[in-house]
Parts: sequence; C-alpha cells; structure tokens
Amino acid sequence: MTTVANGVNVQALLDAREALKGAPEAAQFVWRASSKWQDGVHSTTRVKEFFGLGQEQEHKSEAVFDADHPEVFAAQDNGITPIEYLLIGLASCLTAGVASVAQNRGIQLRSVEAALEGKHDIRGILGVDSDVRNGFNDIKVTFTIDADASRQDIEALVAQSQKRSAVFDALTNPTDVTVEVA
Repeated sequence: MTTVANGVNVQALLDAREALKGAPEAAQFVWRASSKWQDGVHSTTRVKEFFGLGQEQEHKSEAVFDADHPEVFAAQDNGITPIEYLLIGLASCLTAGVASVAQNRGIQLRSVEAALEGKHDIRGILGVDSDVRNGFNDIKVTFTIDADASRQDIEALVAQSQKRSAVFDALTNPTDVTVEVA
C-alpha cells in the first residue's frame, strides 16, 4: 500500500476527537481578534492569543490584517474589504477540510484549488434600499482537485469538508453576535 502524504496528522486529530469525548469542557475554544481604526475606513486587526483545551494558548506568531475599501468606494485601498475576509476564511476552512478528509481516507492529493465568488448588492450597506441585505446574496465555491481518486470520491471529500467546516456553518446558520460599547 502506498503511503499518503498530504501533510495532515490525522492520527493526532483522531486521538484528540477520542480524548474530547470524555472531556467536552476542553473542546470549548474562544478565538480572539483585536481591531484598531487607522484612518477613513482602514483598520488593522491582530490575532495572537486564544483559549482552548482549558487554558490560554498562543499562535506561533501574531497575524496582522489590514482591511479597507477600494478606491471606487472613495477609500485608500490599504487592504481588502472585510467581506472579502469572509471568503478567505471559507476558502481556507474548506481547503483544510479537503486535505484532512483525503488524508484520513487514504487519498493522495496533488493539488487543491478553490475559486470563490460572493455576490454583493452594495445598495444595502449604502442605505439606498432597506430591502437589500447588507451581506452577500450568495457565495459560490468551485474546487479544482487533482488526486488519486475518482470524481465521485473527490465530490465526497468536498461534501465531508463542507459538513465539518466551522466557517461554512457560521455563514449558513444563525450565529449569536453581540456588539457592545465598553
């Protein structure tokens, strides 16, 4: 049998899943981000610490993200728009899932690419039409995957990734969001 090397330590994930069955409190994670306004509609968001497995944790390094709007919105275009970060999160989560599921199923990947499009009627955020929602109207994800597998097996990889994706879930199901002033 050929060894599959997609770079995912599936055994560690399976061990964690088994361990968390007996310790559900350890599965409670709190992801954090802090954002600071720069100028205009430009902000910088940093991600470093999070809580999980019952204690404070840190990423190896702090990640810094600039968000702005393009010049066609009379902005400086110092970063991508906040709504484009949703596409990044969805693409990253689904792609990670494809790699994990492929590794677990013994499918060797050669390449995985995802192209995403989010259709957005900006009349909502501009207050032009109160019947138009502020967010995406729809999002389309198209995967191109080269693997040692049939099309049916590849479609099953993508379906399982979608089923387990935290970002897909957050985008397609109601999530309680609280916004407050300190």
